[in-house]
Amino acid sequence: MTDPEAPRGTLTVRISAMPGDTNANGDIFGGWVLSRMDQAGGIAAIERAHGRVVTIAVDAMTFIRPVKVGDVLEVYTLVESIGRTSMKIHVEAWARRFMTRHHEKVTDANFTFVAIDDNGRPRPIPEA
Repeated sequence: MTDPEAPRGTLTVRISAMPGDTNANGDIFGGWVLSRMDQAGGIAAIERAHGRVVTIAVDAMTFIRPVKVGDVLEVYTLVESIGRTSMKIHVEAWARRFMTRHHEKVTDANFTFVAIDDNGRPRPIPEA
């Protein structure tokens, strides 16, 4: 059985949250977190597709906890399913808290990516 307190997937992106990434309340912008998640999902999708991909969908996201300045955002990815030209990647964002180093989940979502060729048209995803 999977530990609900442990990230699913592979650590793909790790970055420090900085003061320039905050809203007026001192919390990191949700869009900044979403962008890092899209980046991590794209890295995983590129590796699996062996080439270019584009994001075509993100399912609903709910932010469970805020990210604060100084926290390290860790983004984990897991390929959930693969179709002919598209794939779903499960992406989780976790915060390693500044000073305490406590590790807690911030949000997660499923991202859908499509493999594309040099002309931007969908292409088949290789078997492996």
